[in-house]
Amino acid sequence: MTNMYVGNLSYQTSEADLESLFAEFGEVSSVKIISDRETGRSKGFGFVEMENDSEASSSMEELNGCTFMDRQIVVNEARPRQENRRNNNRREYNRF
Repeated sequence: MTNMYVGNLSYQTSEADLESLFAEFGEVSSVKIISDRETGRSKGFGFVEMENDSEASSSMEELNGCTFMDRQIVVNEARPRQENRRNNNRREYNRF
């Protein structure tokens, strides 16, 4: 299974739109567009998972840099999620 990052999406892009785009290359396992917790508005990026690695690779090659819904999108393999960066930068102080 390959998980792909899709960036620079139009804020009007729906998960169904993204699924249709990637379905041209093979079976899509899941689609998730990331939205702001407070406003519910799309953050302009999402993730697409495909079961077949060769179909995922083909979709990345063909779709990276293409124009979709008037935006030039970025498609590449997703990196593992890191812990919350804000918490990693906090200094710990001893309390007496």
